[in-house]
Amino acid sequence: MCCQTEERTRRHAKETSSICDLRERTGELVREAEVGHLSIAAKHGRPFFITVPLDERLLKQGVAVALAVRLYAEKTVSLGKTAKLAQLPIEEFITQLGAAGVPVVDYPPEELDEELPTLQAAQP
Repeated sequence: MCCQTEERTRRHAKETSSICDLRERTGELVREAEVGHLSIAAKHGRPFFITVPLDERLLKQGVAVALAVRLYAEKTVSLGKTAKLAQLPIEEFITQLGAAGVPVVDYPPEELDEELPTLQAAQP
C-alpha cells in the first residue's frame, strides 16, 4: 500500500525516491550521491528527508548554503526560497550560485529566440 502512494510521488517528482526505493535502489542512490546528486525521499507521498552528498562545497560553505545551491540547481526550489534557506540576501545567494557555476536564469534557446525581438524593440 505505501509503495503505491510513493510510486505516484516518484512519477511527479523526478528526483524524489520513496522509502521503498531506499530498500530497492540503495546502490543506485549511492552512485547518484557520488556524482553530486541530491536526493529527496518521500514517505506516503510527502517529502520526508533529503540526502546531500558531502563534497568540498558543503564543507566550505556550510550545509545551508550548499543545500540551497543544490536545490536551486536541480530546479527543486525557487530562488527566493533557496536564498532564505541559505540565510542570505538574494543578491548574495546569486553570487554563491555564480561561484558554483549554477545559472540564475536558465532559458531554453527557443524561448530566448522568441523574446529577443521584444527586447530589441524596447531599446531606444
